[in-house]
Amino acid sequence: MLHADYSDPDVVRVSEDYFMTASSFNAAPALPILHSQDMVNWKLVNHALPKIVPLNIFEVPQHGNGVWAPSIRFHNGEYYIYWGDPDLGIYMVKTSDPFSKWDDPILVMPGKGLIDPCPLWDDDGKVYLVHAYAGSRAGVKSLLTINQMNSSGTKVIDEGTHVFDGHDGQDTIEGPKIYKRNGYYYIFAPAGGVQYGWQLALRSKDVYGPYEEKLVLEQGSTAINGPHQGAWVESSQGQSWFYHFQDKDAYGRVLHLQPMTWKNDWPIIGTDFDGNGIGEPMLSYAKPKTEGVTRISTPAESDFFEGFKIGLQWQWNANPEVIWHAKLPNDDFLRLFSIKPKEPRKNLWMMPNLLLQKFPAPNFTATTRISLNPEEAVSGKSAGLIVMGTDYATLTVTHDKDGFTLNQTEATDAIDGNPERINESIQLESNYAYLKVEVIAPDAICQFRYSKDGEVYTKIGKPFKAQPGKWIGAKVGLFSVSTIESKRGGYADVDFFEINK
Repeated sequence: MLHADYSDPDVVRVSEDYFMTASSFNAAPALPILHSQDMVNWKLVNHALPKIVPLNIFEVPQHGNGVWAPSIRFHNGEYYIYWGDPDLGIYMVKTSDPFSKWDDPILVMPGKGLIDPCPLWDDDGKVYLVHAYAGSRAGVKSLLTINQMNSSGTKVIDEGTHVFDGHDGQDTIEGPKIYKRNGYYYIFAPAGGVQYGWQLALRSKDVYGPYEEKLVLEQGSTAINGPHQGAWVESSQGQSWFYHFQDKDAYGRVLHLQPMTWKNDWPIIGTDFDGNGIGEPMLSYAKPKTEGVTRISTPAESDFFEGFKIGLQWQWNANPEVIWHAKLPNDDFLRLFSIKPKEPRKNLWMMPNLLLQKFPAPNFTATTRISLNPEEAVSGKSAGLIVMGTDYATLTVTHDKDGFTLNQTEATDAIDGNPERINESIQLESNYAYLKVEVIAPDAICQFRYSKDGEVYTKIGKPFKAQPGKWIGAKVGLFSVSTIESKRGGYADVDFFEINK
């Protein structure tokens, strides 16, 4: 449905419009807002969180931390998003216009290890919040808890009540989404872990339980592993559908849409191929019947740097600073300044000013033209194309007293601080080059190429197997950096960044 790393998706329908958000962890801007009118074709239209709070903590990369598993809901004319920061607590932002600016975030429930929140405005005016726990912080997991909130949904007003304990057979239950239907409270929640887990549905006539449980989606005989953690959505035509992700290693947690039916007030997701009463996911199915305009659309990928801003597909490795780049409205290029690290570094893992985007497809190429302007006839400035993960590889334009050089580099176990090594190096005749990386399924094997004229490309270096990051898939993008010893100044101009798939 959407072969990109929009993990832990949640979706809400308002009239004929569908809005999705997803985990964004340490990448900024955060909380992507995607819009659709047919449930299948999606456009990235906004981010609800321009910078991650607290601002000072996320000035440096906080890999795997930050914005976890949000939920999106619509109530009394406003859109609400709740998410958990596993180290700080549960936050909320809201707006009356999802295409515009969202309000400043509110800390609804401070605490360590509180994750995966979802609100419910009940018929009697009471407001509830269900959430899970990160065992790495809370010291306990596999529990679901419901707290009551104030009428505005801005503050938890009690200590909470545990409503489900997954330690007996439903280990790592998390990611709860709460709904109400036909007098039942339903909590949809995944269990079993990201790669090999399954989807549960819990139901009760009382919000605090006791809850019955039923396994409603499993991998079964299919190739779609770990099918869970998502959103039940009812279309404007009254059909039920379920969004979920599949963990595909370097490609991240890609999205699927499954039909959903109800039998005896229990959901069945996908198709029950073997007749055991449990749904299995399908790779293809008839599109939902909707009233919206239907056209092929995916989140933006290429960027030719026209206009005043860079594309919404770009995210930085930490909260951005205004001095990292310049994009003037009359310029048809992006200027990335040569940013120094705050302390000596062996690789790019902890550099905040990496400009990255998600892998957009199983097979694709990313092509760019970069010119390096070091401003001083000294070494220490470099810029290039990067495939980023716990291992990463680059095609880097750099400079020293002998002129400009193109290096294909690799950093294995970059997460552990291992240094880059150069696989191949060539001398450039000028300060620019056309750079390309080809990513090939199913193992996300990357081959770098370069060109002097943008027409004929030559292989450089060796194939590189892309690796996921911390809770995310691999990313592709740009960088412009300086060593800590080099003089200040310098920049790289990027003429375009084009994705073909």
